[in-house]
Amino acid sequence: MSRSVIVTLRYWAAAKEAAGLAEEQLSAGTLADALNAARARHAERPSFAQVLGRCSYLIDGDPVGARDHASIRLDEGARIEVLPPFAGG
Repeated sequence: MSRSVIVTLRYWAAAKEAAGLAEEQLSAGTLADALNAARARHAERPSFAQVLGRCSYLIDGDPVGARDHASIRLDEGARIEVLPPFAGG
């Protein structure tokens, strides 16, 4: 089991609308843990999980790309940017 740290998720555009807030802090060890915790926290908003499935992510400014979210360990205070697809990009 991986250690948990406090991280911040920042939601943009459709992710922000689906979450009903711009950012939140939670405890997680990996990116997959953080996203699962966020899904559980917003279980009453089914569109939130759908939006997360279409998002790309930056951790402290670095793109996650196609890497397995379970393999990405988080550092204390990490900032995860949750970026839905943008039209016209």
